[in-house]
Amino acid sequence: MEEKIEILSVELLEHERSRVEELKKLAWQLKLEFGWHYLLDLVWILKHLEGISGRRILDAGAGVGVMQWYLAQHGAQVISVDRESRAHLAARFRRKFQVAGLRDVDLSPLDQMPVPGQKSLTGSVKSALKHFKESGEDLFTPPSVQNKQGMVLLYNQDLRQMIGIPDASLDAVVAVSALEHNSLNDLQLVVNELIRVLKPGGSLLATLGAAPHDDWFHEPSKGWCYSEASLRKAFDFSSEVPSNYSEYDRLMMALVNCQALRDNLASFYFRSGENGMPWGVWDPQYQSVGVCKIKQHG
Repeated sequence: MEEKIEILSVELLEHERSRVEELKKLAWQLKLEFGWHYLLDLVWILKHLEGISGRRILDAGAGVGVMQWYLAQHGAQVISVDRESRAHLAARFRRKFQVAGLRDVDLSPLDQMPVPGQKSLTGSVKSALKHFKESGEDLFTPPSVQNKQGMVLLYNQDLRQMIGIPDASLDAVVAVSALEHNSLNDLQLVVNELIRVLKPGGSLLATLGAAPHDDWFHEPSKGWCYSEASLRKAFDFSSEVPSNYSEYDRLMMALVNCQALRDNLASFYFRSGENGMPWGVWDPQYQSVGVCKIKQHG
């Protein structure tokens, strides 16, 4: 895998059709809806993620989004980090997946009471979680042969200061349209923290909003759109790291004309003007850009 900055092409939806359908099925099972460009973001990240099963992956700004559940379904040990609390996570997620809190406050004890059909934590996972809390040396044990599904460990924390996660402890970090809710200065702090928890050689795969020239703030979605120069600064990229920002206009035109995204807007867009597609009117004002950053050895 190579470092790069890549504005996402809608052609990904066709090239990754089977993965798109799998993501749609999982979202339907969990009663989730996608942000208007999220399918593009998800498949770009997953296409570049080198291996899932048995790996320790941080989902940055995860909320209750589908990425963490997809990764766990494929055997990853996921640390789900978000500044908003998920302490009262809905039962439908627990019935399908093994879920725990990194700290007691991250998942309410009341919500940890067994419910019909809920998957309980295996003894090995409970033991590993206890060991981690006491020593900080290890986050998870690998999935057992009998249980190939991974688990999701909730951590309600600001991405700028993930004090509960040791240095160089994770194989990969993913962030689906989450980091753009930071100013450029804060984005640099977040990226530094995400790199800190990565093992040498580990990858940070993030999607953000792209701006063709100067950074600008998209008020309805409360998200920044970043120029190529700003992304290079925030992710500490040299001029040699490739980018396709020169194709911004062509890719934007294809996005505007993308029927697959236009005709499948989530219902929540039609109920508010404070979102990425106000009142459900198809009028993309920005597009997604994927960033791949590799933590260097030494």
